[in-house]
This record gives sequence, structure tokens and C-alpha cells, in this order.
Amino acid sequence: MARVPYLTASDAPPSVVGPLTKLPPLHVFGLMAQAETAFRPWLRFGGALLNDLALDPRLRELAILRVGQLAARYEWEQHVPIALEAGVPQAQIDALDRGELDGFGELSRVALEFVTGVVRGEVDDTTYAAVAGLLPDREVVELALVAAHYLMLARMMVTFQIDSDPPVGPERLLAPRRG
Repeated sequence: MARVPYLTASDAPPSVVGPLTKLPPLHVFGLMAQAETAFRPWLRFGGALLNDLALDPRLRELAILRVGQLAARYEWEQHVPIALEAGVPQAQIDALDRGELDGFGELSRVALEFVTGVVRGEVDDTTYAAVAGLLPDREVVELALVAAHYLMLARMMVTFQIDSDPPVGPERLLAPRRG
């Protein structure tokens, strides 16, 4: 049981009712709604990370899965369907779940090593040089933003002992594709 109650549209302050009614009823949203003044900006930021980056969605999802694997299983459970939708093969998801990075192409493996460094608090020079040699600066920063954002969420989930939710899938969490 979580250490703080999850807010819902029926018991939330007026400033967060609107967004809560439009979101899937996930515990993470009910938890984060407790931070009333930060909730809307956090949703906008999270939406930008999921929908508006130059970073390949497959790398984004691999990064989120790696953070989930290392720091909070909730993220893993929610993002496996999204990773599949983004084009990450089930075999890679299974390998990552076992902690194996050998079956990945160079870019994915290096990105996963970079994310591992972000989670552990230190990206060594060799790993940084490898990722910077494969991605433009913008995408290196975006990869770090994704990893850091989901690490922050993982720390919140662990601190507040968030309960698991069934995955809601990409259709509920990602913006409709434009164009």
C-alpha cells in the first residue's frame, strides 16, 4: 500500500481535476497529483519526452525499460507494450529483462550502457564518447533527460511504495501520431 493516497478526479483539488479526468487511472498520476502546483508542468514535460523528441522512440523506450529494470519495476510493466509499439523486438525486451546487453546493435547497446551510468550516478568517459560518437548532441541530451526523468519517477515510486497497475498501453499514454 502506498504511503500517500492516490488522488482521483473525485477527491483532487480543483487545479488537478481536469488533467486527472483525461488520464488513465494509473497510480503514478494519482501520486504525482499530490504535488498540485507541479502536476501540470510535470505532465507537459513527460508528454514532451514521450511525443516530441528527435530521439528515436525505440531508444527512448529502451532507456525507460533500462531505468525500470534497474530502479522501479512499475516503469518496466507500463512501458513494455509501448516499447513493442515503438518497434523494440520482444527478444530484445526479454534479453534486457535478463540483464543481457549482448544481443543489441551498437547504438542500442551504447545507449543502454549510457542509461545504466545515469542510473548509477556516473557515466564514464568511454561510455560518453561512445554515445556521443553515435548520436547528435541534441539526442544525447534527450537520452539523458529521458533516463533522468524516469529515474526521478522511479525514486518517487520506491519512496512512496507505489502499487502496481496493469499496463494501459501506448494508445492511452502517447499522443496520436500527426501527419
